[in-house]
Amino acid sequence: MPSSPKSELLRELPSVDEVIRSPELAGLTNSHGPAAVTDAARVILTRLRKAVASELMDRAGLQLALDGLAAAIEKQVRQALGKSLRIVVNATGVILHTNLGRAPLAEAALLHINETAGHFSNLEFDLNAGVRGKRDVHVDRLFQSLLGASMVETETGSRGGANQAGSKTEINGVSTIVVNNNAAAVLLALNTLAEDGEVIVSRGELVEIGGSFRIPDVMAKSNSTLREVGTTNRTRVSDYENAINDRTRLLLRVHRSNFEITGFTEQASTAELVKLARQRGLLFMEDLGSGALVDLQVFGITGEPSVHDSLRAGVDVVTYSGDKLLGGPQAGLISGRPEPVSRMRRNSLFRALRVDKLTYAALEATLLAYIKRDYEAVPTLKMMRLSRAEIGARAESLAERARSSKLSVEVMDGESVIGGGAAPSSVLPTRLLGLSCEGLSADDFAGRLRVSDPPIICRVEKGRVLLDLRTVFAEQDAVIASAIERIAR
Repeated sequence: MPSSPKSELLRELPSVDEVIRSPELAGLTNSHGPAAVTDAARVILTRLRKAVASELMDRAGLQLALDGLAAAIEKQVRQALGKSLRIVVNATGVILHTNLGRAPLAEAALLHINETAGHFSNLEFDLNAGVRGKRDVHVDRLFQSLLGASMVETETGSRGGANQAGSKTEINGVSTIVVNNNAAAVLLALNTLAEDGEVIVSRGELVEIGGSFRIPDVMAKSNSTLREVGTTNRTRVSDYENAINDRTRLLLRVHRSNFEITGFTEQASTAELVKLARQRGLLFMEDLGSGALVDLQVFGITGEPSVHDSLRAGVDVVTYSGDKLLGGPQAGLISGRPEPVSRMRRNSLFRALRVDKLTYAALEATLLAYIKRDYEAVPTLKMMRLSRAEIGARAESLAERARSSKLSVEVMDGESVIGGGAAPSSVLPTRLLGLSCEGLSADDFAGRLRVSDPPIICRVEKGRVLLDLRTVFAEQDAVIASAIERIAR
């Protein structure tokens, strides 16, 4: 019985063994190893076999595929062994873009990570005493220097009823510990300070942020009980006071990180809550989230409290992120009075949530920039400080290079945002590069930028691609220009 054309074509496919012994693949095998080349060959041949079996490929198509077999296998090898986590160009104008990794690290942080990662270190070794040490000392000393002056002597009541309200409590600096993110910081703090007790929080602060992270869910995991007070838009200090009972352990304020409530609103002030906590012998904790260590008003940003502001006002414990306005690595930071922070350090959860040497290295180098007041060294702060004129000059230069018969290019006024759940209503004036390309929709244009090497992430508005150079490193301007020229061609 004569064989079918499909069977004949299938017989023309070489075996995996034949393919990997091909001289054309010798260099690839030497570079990436026989296992990777074998796997790639198997993937490509299986793909061809399915195409022939489904009658999607005729003899001419098969011959073309076989002629390019070595190239297809090489492409498959590089794809399989390529890194998934890649550098991208952030041209969105969102400084703390959560999807793009939030704060880029300072050069000094990268150097410190490199030297620490490639060698042994004194992560938990006291060089002076020659005994085991604690890893958090590497940054706690720096936080004490940066935040210690914020802790002022305040009118206070007892923590457990021993002292009379209005007596003086001596404040001995500030302590800070580090866990892997701010959700972990909130979890550790609540579990330590309010386990099996109640935490009073305004109904208007029960926020949900990115990744479906909800404050009530974290509180439940901490084995503390949520006690909601007030309404969504109005919560008075009397609402907190009326809710206090024998099971109350903590007053909690949660920063509304990515939204605002406006109009007919009322919120108890920090001073009022500090006073109430002192009078009733309770702790007052604030989840700031964004974690600014400098006064953001110098950047034209108002209404965003700093860690200094909270501690200076008398808040006992403040939790915040390392990779937001601080401009460091992903981390959850807990700063406050030494006694409650010491209790958290002794909690077994602290070991489960602690960070590694690379995080400490990046955080230490970032904090040293703050100690030196070298704010230009912290990319997040530098991007916020860029003026509209500086950005505009770069945009005009890029526009001149990009103009062609197929491209429509315009430099226009626009706004950058902080992002990352920080300063939700604040914007920074900028200059935008608006682009449209003949024969391409704005979405297609943005898609081609996105598959460039490196990928370029932009905004699309009103049928145009918009590029905001505030969040683009100056050396990446040339990368954008080359990508635009390539797409236009």
